[in-house]
Amino acid sequence: MRDSSGWRPTAYRSHTIGQVVANGADMVGSEVTVAGYAETVRGRGGICFLMLRDGTGHIQAFLKRDNMDETLFNTIQSATRESTIQVTGTVAQKRPPKVAEGDPVPSPEYEVNVSTGAILADAAAPLPVGVIDDVHVGLDVRLDNRHLDLRRAHVNAMFQLRGNVLQYGRDHLISEGFQEINTPKIIAAAAEGGTNLFPMKYFETDAYLSQSPQLYKQLAVLGGLERVFEIGPAFRAEKHDTYRHLNEFISFDIEGAWMDDEDVMGVQERMLHHIWSEVAANDQNLIDVVNEYRVSQGQDPVTVEIPNVPFPRIPYCDAIEIVKAGGGEIEWGNDIESHHCDIIAAQYPGFHFIPRWPMSMKPFYIHHKEEEKGTSGGQLSRGFDLNYGRDEMTSGGQREHRVDVLEENLRNMGLEPADFTFYTDGFRYGAPPHAGWGLGVARLLMVLTGAGNVREVVLFPRDRSRVTP
Repeated sequence: MRDSSGWRPTAYRSHTIGQVVANGADMVGSEVTVAGYAETVRGRGGICFLMLRDGTGHIQAFLKRDNMDETLFNTIQSATRESTIQVTGTVAQKRPPKVAEGDPVPSPEYEVNVSTGAILADAAAPLPVGVIDDVHVGLDVRLDNRHLDLRRAHVNAMFQLRGNVLQYGRDHLISEGFQEINTPKIIAAAAEGGTNLFPMKYFETDAYLSQSPQLYKQLAVLGGLERVFEIGPAFRAEKHDTYRHLNEFISFDIEGAWMDDEDVMGVQERMLHHIWSEVAANDQNLIDVVNEYRVSQGQDPVTVEIPNVPFPRIPYCDAIEIVKAGGGEIEWGNDIESHHCDIIAAQYPGFHFIPRWPMSMKPFYIHHKEEEKGTSGGQLSRGFDLNYGRDEMTSGGQREHRVDVLEENLRNMGLEPADFTFYTDGFRYGAPPHAGWGLGVARLLMVLTGAGNVREVVLFPRDRSRVTP
């Protein structure tokens, strides 16, 4: 539940439920107005027990026919679950439960003795998704009714956690001198090359949804902003259907001048160490809510294990040898796929970098040093990935800052430099060496919450099979 200690009164409530629960001892006898969802409605005849829930907590409202308008009493007593109800009454300490002699006495609890109230909105019945009931429905049904799915405690906790992760990451990047920027999401041409673009019309002009802030964050660095970051959406028109891919996703993206690949790997591992540390210090209550649900489903609880820094570096050439030694079929120059990553993860189960990929496997804008060759003699790049276990989390690297080399890289890949002047022109007037990366937010949440599908931790996921209204 949310910490609402600093929230101000609104038109519909004098206090949040969380404020009454936390400060009940000092509020006994005080009149309050609270509002929430009707979680349960119990009682017959002249009394009614209404359990109300808002985003900050639960509280019992006690209604007595003799103490309020009879019509209102009857209306609330017959309310459907999840209807929104406002009640006004006095705070009282609940009668403590009987406990066996010698057993600890539970902490006091508080309720509201209702004098008046109102049904703000009736909930239709039956509910398409259970909120407090253990009703098994598929992920598609849950996503079609996400507004109800979010009322489930563990789902709500995951999105509170997501918001905190964004803030912790932002705070850390700012602490290292990075400045937040916002880049265009409607673009005239590909930022990273390739065909995975969503076409659209910008008035009468052909345009695309941005697949990456790559070009713009580099131009910001070339313009002297030095260190920049963005937390924003990207769009990839890839026809995949996996547990970890979406066509629209949110990522942390950074770019830093006078930095190489090792420098920005350092930024990333420090940021992740900070995020995990803050979650461990501040958000165990949210992890506990997630774990309560996981245990109820027969799943292992998740733990927030703060990663040690620096993270292991497993150069591509070494990773190939690890896969081969583990029985995997792979050769130098092949992609390291998920089943290969399983072999690597047996030795490196947490966060680990895989740097120095072959230049032939990286985009034209990745930097390379001529003298850095792989075990097969092929050219290595200054590109890297970050994995957690079997899953790729990040792609990044040092960028090529010399325009003549950029153009030569394009030719080596069978591309025509004249088609990429929208990118290369930014490098013709002096460009500092620079590096950066992009890190998907949802994949971080998968690690923290144990979610088995990226759609679990995206509010309204958009993929090939689902177009959000």
